[in-house]
Amino acid sequence: MKHSANGPAAAFRGRYGASPLHLLLVLASFALAGYAGIRLLNGDTLGVVIWFVGAALLHDLVLLPFYSVTDRAAQRLFSGKHAPEPGTHRPSVNYLRVPAFVAGLLFLVWWPLILRQGGKYTADTSLSPDVFLPRWLLITAALFLASAIVLIVRTWLRLRPERKRIRVQARARRATK
Repeated sequence: MKHSANGPAAAFRGRYGASPLHLLLVLASFALAGYAGIRLLNGDTLGVVIWFVGAALLHDLVLLPFYSVTDRAAQRLFSGKHAPEPGTHRPSVNYLRVPAFVAGLLFLVWWPLILRQGGKYTADTSLSPDVFLPRWLLITAALFLASAIVLIVRTWLRLRPERKRIRVQARARRATK
């Protein structure tokens, strides 16, 4: 059974911009977020509101300028001698961005335990507070190592046809001598 291009689903997609399943999933995610918000605000409402406002201010006034400056520094580091024009895409910077983002996210989630400020959390985890910092550092190092390996392999694979062309040209020059 073929779907006609002029049917109700096509009309819905034309007006909404996506399929009805997309709308259903968006509505379900809003319902889940609303439920979580109601459950979260059910306890210490003032504390939660202060935490959200503080987190927004910390992000906008401290973290955003910090990671913007570090991203610019990484872009300059990867641009090398031949600095491309501003706004030029530098995909190699992503090999620093991704592990740094994941390590930062892990630190953001686990900072009380990493910095040994865990108090009540150590009883919940049933682990010594001494294990979190070394584990976070090990995970961070592994993320950067994996990213470096992927960068090296992709660079090698990208340059492989060029190296093959150079070898073929060298063989041709030797054959003509």
